[in-house]
Amino acid sequence: MVKIRLKRTGKKKKPVYKIVAADSRSPRDGRNIEELGYYDPNFDPIKFSIKIERLKYWLNNGAVPTETVNSLLKREGIKYRLYLERKGKTEEEIKDALQKFQLAKEYRENKRKEKKKKLAEKRRKTKKEEGNKAQGEQETKT
Repeated sequence: MVKIRLKRTGKKKKPVYKIVAADSRSPRDGRNIEELGYYDPNFDPIKFSIKIERLKYWLNNGAVPTETVNSLLKREGIKYRLYLERKGKTEEEIKDALQKFQLAKEYRENKRKEKKKKLAEKRRKTKKEEGNKAQGEQETKT
């Protein structure tokens, strides 16, 4: 059985993954049938590229994506595009739907970044308060 999965490359503690079509019996970093793209999680907006035509070919021939690859395809909207194409939508309808998908994705990303900023700000405030308390306790002891 052919699986579409990640093949780890890159340095120690800095992984970069190739998205490959490989026999399910071969090891993770072993022999692969075809390289379909790459995924680099080391950047804030992740770097991701895939050959959609070749991906379609392998999916139509029975290849099964792993959970991780499947989630990447969903996050990038590729699964949605393939779904719309299977439903027989026109190129214009697909383009409009993907544009809406992209806007929703950007909204979620901005919301996540705002939440991260608030959390960092809250941590900074608590560290300052703890530092002030410790300094106040030292002054009272002397």
